[in-house]
This record gives sequence, C-alpha cells and structure tokens, in this order.
Amino acid sequence: MAKVSKRYAEAAKLVDRSKLYTIEEAVALAKQTSTTKFDASVEVSFNLNVDPRHAEQQIRGAMVLPNGTGKSQRVCVICQGDKERIAKEAGADFVGADEIIQNIQKGWLEFDVLIATPDMMGKLGRLGRILGPKGLMPNPKTGTVTPDVAKAIDEVKKGKVTYRVDREGNINVLIGKTSFSEEKLVENFKAIYAVIAKARPTTVKGAYMKNLVLSTTMGPGIHVTIEK
Repeated sequence: MAKVSKRYAEAAKLVDRSKLYTIEEAVALAKQTSTTKFDASVEVSFNLNVDPRHAEQQIRGAMVLPNGTGKSQRVCVICQGDKERIAKEAGADFVGADEIIQNIQKGWLEFDVLIATPDMMGKLGRLGRILGPKGLMPNPKTGTVTPDVAKAIDEVKKGKVTYRVDREGNINVLIGKTSFSEEKLVENFKAIYAVIAKARPTTVKGAYMKNLVLSTTMGPGIHVTIEK
C-alpha cells in the first residue's frame, strides 16, 4: 500500500467514505481538506455507464465555465495571412504557421491549448502522433478548429474546459481553484454537470452516471450525490 503524508491522512479522516455528499457539502469539505500550500486545483470526476468503443457513446466537447478555471492558459494558434494579426490582437501567446509546425515536430510543446484554422489542418495531420496522446490536437468538437480564431482565444482565456470520456468511461474536468468561493465552485460544477447529463447517449440503458467524485490536488476524493 502506498504511503501517504501525515497531512493527507489527517484530511482524509474528515471525509466519510460511506457518505454521498451534496455538491455544497462536498465543495466546503474539499476546501477544508486541501493539503497543499499552493492554490490547488479542484476537479470533478464522472464515471459513466458508456462504452466509448461505440461512436455514439464517445462523449466529447467543450464549454466556458461561468467563473473560469483560475488557470492561465498558454494559447498557440496555427494560421496564416490576416488571421495571424487577428490572433495576436486577441491575445494568443504564440502565432504562426509552418515554423510552429516544424517546432512541434522537433518536440516544442510550450502551450496548453492549440487552435488552428481549417485550412491548416492538412499540414497538422502529420503531428497526430505527437499532439494526440497529449490531448492537444485541434478538433472541431472542442472549438479548436475554427476560422474565428478571436472567439476561440477569448473562450480559452475566459475559462474554457474540454472534456472527453476515456476507455474506462471516466471524464475528469477542472472546475476551479481552492481560492474560489464555495458559491463559484458550486456554480461551475452545476454548469459542467448539466452539460454531461445532457450528453447522455440514447443507447445507454439503466443508470448513466455511476459515480461522481470531487477532489483537490493531492487531496482526498469526496463522493457526490448524483441527481435523479
């Protein structure tokens, strides 16, 4: 069994693992049991009754949280022509075309979000092996392949999060920082919960959400009640 820190052990004692907490209770407890000295991230993990091997059950998308994420995102935009000026004016951290593609091929990945215009996707295809495993490949479903680069950049800077179900049926989403007020974290949680709930595939039989856990960086998991 892995050893845990004394601070974590003390925090874990405050969490009743046999209890399902309301989201308000869970958020308050998550802030109370955060064990880091830095401003920890707050995440929600959904365990869904889906099989991503079926196309219609591959839940994926993006949304802008009402109160942002508290995390600064470095945005790289691959575009050309007048779009480069627009992207720079919109606040992109890195803007370019062939030179950025070449840098990524050499291993440069100093950004958090990659946005591309549709005309550049043909050139980006060969970077799939590099970008795909890291979740950085631009995709129309998450709004990162778009001719409107200014809007895409603005959404990322305001707190856009992407979500995608993994092979085990899990979706993990950042909903803020422990420095956020309880009200802001609850509002962010309810926003992403509503989106995931609405994405329920029609082919799913029985319960859709099997488990729901709120946690902070290096903090204990808190089980949350699933609304009927």
